[in-house]
Amino acid sequence: MTSTSSALKIYFAGSIRGGRADAALYAELITYLQTKGEVLTEHIGIPDLTANGEAGLSDLDIYNRDMTWLLSSDVIVAEVTHPSLGVGFEIAKATSAGKRVLCLYRPQPDKRLSAMIAGCNDVTVASYQTLNEAKLIIDNYL
Repeated sequence: MTSTSSALKIYFAGSIRGGRADAALYAELITYLQTKGEVLTEHIGIPDLTANGEAGLSDLDIYNRDMTWLLSSDVIVAEVTHPSLGVGFEIAKATSAGKRVLCLYRPQPDKRLSAMIAGCNDVTVASYQTLNEAKLIIDNYL
C-alpha cells in the first residue's frame, strides 16, 4: 500500500486487440476502481476504443507508455475472462516486477482460464458472476 500522501496507483488490464466484448464491463470496473485510487489505464474502458487499438500512437509508443505505468503502479487489476495476449504479457511483467496482481474471471461453461494464470502463485485469481461480486472482491483485495 502507498503512503497516505499519495493515492494508490492502479493499473487496470483488459482486452483491446484481443476483442472488446467486455468493454462496458471494463468501464464499470474502472469507475469503481477510481473510488479506490488513481487508475493509470482508464482509457481501457472508453467505448470508442476498438480492437484496432489507439489511433495516433505507434506500437512502440503504447508499449513504452504502458510499461512505465505498469512499473509505477502499486497494484494490477486484470479482467481475464476474454483471453488477450497483451493482458497475459502485462501480468507476466507485473509478477516479474513483484507487483500485486488480482485477476478477475467470470467462469464460462465452454472456456477455462489459462493454466499460466490460474496456476501462478504470484497472482490472485477470483471468480465472479456479477459486477457487485467483482466490487466485493476488489474491496477485499485492496
